[in-house]
Amino acid sequence: MHLDTILLMSGTTVKVLQLFVALSLLIVLHEFGHYFFARLFKTRVEKFYLFFDFLFPFSGLLNFSLFKKTKGDTEYGIGWFPLGGYVKIAGMVDESMDKEQMALPPQPWEYRSKKPYQRLFIMLGGIIVNVLLAIVIYIAVFSIYGEEYLPAQAAKYGIAVDSSAKVMGLRNGDMIKAIDGVPVTRFERIVSAIVLDEAKVIQVERDGQNVNVPVTEGTVHSIVTGTKGSFITPRMPIVVDDVTKGTQAFTMGLKKGDSVIAMNGIPTPFYDQYDSIKRTIAGQPVTLTVIRNNQPMELKGTMPADKILGFYRVMDVDRFFALEQIKYGPIQAIGKGVTYTYDQFGNYIRQFKLMFTSKEIKTSESLGGIISFGKIFPAEFDMQRFLMLTAFVSIILAFMNLLPIPGLDGGYVIFLLWEMITGKQVSEKVMERATTVGLILLLTLMVYANGLDIFRLFKN
Repeated sequence: MHLDTILLMSGTTVKVLQLFVALSLLIVLHEFGHYFFARLFKTRVEKFYLFFDFLFPFSGLLNFSLFKKTKGDTEYGIGWFPLGGYVKIAGMVDESMDKEQMALPPQPWEYRSKKPYQRLFIMLGGIIVNVLLAIVIYIAVFSIYGEEYLPAQAAKYGIAVDSSAKVMGLRNGDMIKAIDGVPVTRFERIVSAIVLDEAKVIQVERDGQNVNVPVTEGTVHSIVTGTKGSFITPRMPIVVDDVTKGTQAFTMGLKKGDSVIAMNGIPTPFYDQYDSIKRTIAGQPVTLTVIRNNQPMELKGTMPADKILGFYRVMDVDRFFALEQIKYGPIQAIGKGVTYTYDQFGNYIRQFKLMFTSKEIKTSESLGGIISFGKIFPAEFDMQRFLMLTAFVSIILAFMNLLPIPGLDGGYVIFLLWEMITGKQVSEKVMERATTVGLILLLTLMVYANGLDIFRLFKN
């Protein structure tokens, strides 16, 4: 499929395709991690599947494949249930719950016959590959594209605030200087610092004066749920990007490239000023003062009842501000890729922790399923952003699989660590029961998370 074909698709279709490609790639490579270490330690792998060939987690229900091919002693295939994938390793209690095999005496090629450290590597294989994949992607992105960001001090017009930021005490035009005394360097990190660091005070410059703005209760909740807007954005002049035909703006003669500087004689160089005035003159005459070809001119019309004139403004920050650009050589890109992966892993752990420790973040509002995953991808395909998001999802999968829940890699790791410390192997009966409980728990969480997504769709 050509890139121009992708660009012509609807936003939802592009999101779905990106999600499908990213998850399929990550699932295959995660399972390859288990497969690689199993083969390394001469352990037989009976199945290698993208998606499940049964109704997860019920291994005996609806058993069929969309595709399968046997090579050597391994069956490779694509299942019909598209939520994950698995490798069936001989002699291991896993999703397949093959009790008949486990009832037979251990064989040299089986998982249960291997040394504890070998079994540990087999179980950690998927997580290791997910982390390595994130590092490799980040290295590639930084070496090819470099890094570009808006320095906080370059946002020379200050910030534009939504209603929740305004309630907290921030004002349009504020220049954010520090958060809890730590100087702000990158604009895009301001909001994450407020949430992840559970900030108490934001230091701003307002009308030439330094002002401390306390982070009030409810602010983090508003940011996380996104119920009231985008919290803060760089404040930008109003430059027309497009005018919709048949609208009042089109009738008035507004054109692409016009800079709107006043409405009814009142200065409105920034959108927040324009927005506050237009709300008061619905159905009334309106005069826009614009700059066109370096000359001021007035355009007259009537403000529609819905207060929408019918033009789009330029939203690209690089049109108004000097972005910082960093280029990385091959060695520098490797270092940046490793440190960036470490930082992203740490940030996600902090996000996950907040679901259980923050008074303002409710699990029902922050937890999501496959639809939430899809929403993080942009409606227009961009290779750099796709790669960055794929790497981040790989980090999420690594972390989630590391959780000490039976049925996940982390659950098996806990049992193995117990064995390595005590010298006593957990019985297969206990493993079977724990795995059954873990799989039921995972199914419950999966239904709950995806149910929340569906509820939000109908609610919106």
